[in-house]
Amino acid sequence: MIVDFHNHYYPPEYLEALRRGPTAVQLSTDADGNPVIGYPGDYNVAVRGHRDIAYREEVLAREGVDRQVLTLTTPGTHIESLPRAIALARLVNDSLATVARSRGQRFTALATLPLNDPAASAAELERAVSELGLRGAMLFSNVNGVALADRRYWPLYERADALQAVLYIHPIHPVGVAAMTEYWLMPLVGFPMDTTLAAAHLVFSGVVERFPGIRWVLGHLGGAIPYIAERLDRGYEAFPECRANLHRPPSTYLRQFYYDTVNFDAGALRLAVEFAGAGHILAGSDYPHRIGSLRAMRESLAQLDVPGPDRALMLGGNAARLLGLSSA
Repeated sequence: MIVDFHNHYYPPEYLEALRRGPTAVQLSTDADGNPVIGYPGDYNVAVRGHRDIAYREEVLAREGVDRQVLTLTTPGTHIESLPRAIALARLVNDSLATVARSRGQRFTALATLPLNDPAASAAELERAVSELGLRGAMLFSNVNGVALADRRYWPLYERADALQAVLYIHPIHPVGVAAMTEYWLMPLVGFPMDTTLAAAHLVFSGVVERFPGIRWVLGHLGGAIPYIAERLDRGYEAFPECRANLHRPPSTYLRQFYYDTVNFDAGALRLAVEFAGAGHILAGSDYPHRIGSLRAMRESLAQLDVPGPDRALMLGGNAARLLGLSSA
């Protein structure tokens, strides 16, 4: 079974709600009739695969991918006013749950949260897991410049810990984005940088140790985490502040995270497997973004020199276990 953990979907109901407004998003249409979702620092072109679930199902069948874990993508709902963020998050999650119920052999989903309101986020996570049957939520790597490790989010993590929820960290425009306005540097460099920062901050702050029931997932192979984990451990040994909230080196916590494979370089994949183990790697495509590829997802994992059972775990077994998916 092949499960694509990292991909994105804009429910048509969400796009229609943006059209009706009010919204902080700038919505337009390109020459091909695709919605263009503009927001501070970036924009996305919502091609057919982003918004047509029946077409998407045909693509997966053609590409030999059994299931996808649907998530909303940038800009998220947290750029909206508080009441609007809550309403849009509920609308998105209801739509995702409907797809998961009606097309459950092909799709499951993780919730989106109104992250500019931590209390509302905790309540929506509870609703998404307990009422809608989703297994967790996608978080963005910062929330309008506020770190995920900030104590205002600890009530959300308390709820997630009790639910043993999956929390999947996806990047968004990082602090310092003004230095990344050329050459698509924001998604190419800023995204993995912000994921790295978020993960390290969550560990050093004690969040990961304090809430052990949360299953953490990092996008894009964790940014630079596998590459710099040894440096983080040296910081733990050198600086008292880096030991204040921890009882063991940061790499031991980071090896408990899951890492999706939206980095199709063989060397990078090998390093992530060596760091976290085959049991913590999740296939991901970033479909249908221009930078994503279902084929590269499959081929990069097929080329890894690993035992067959390990490859099967990474292609879908880990995701199935993490999300309670059947192989039927």
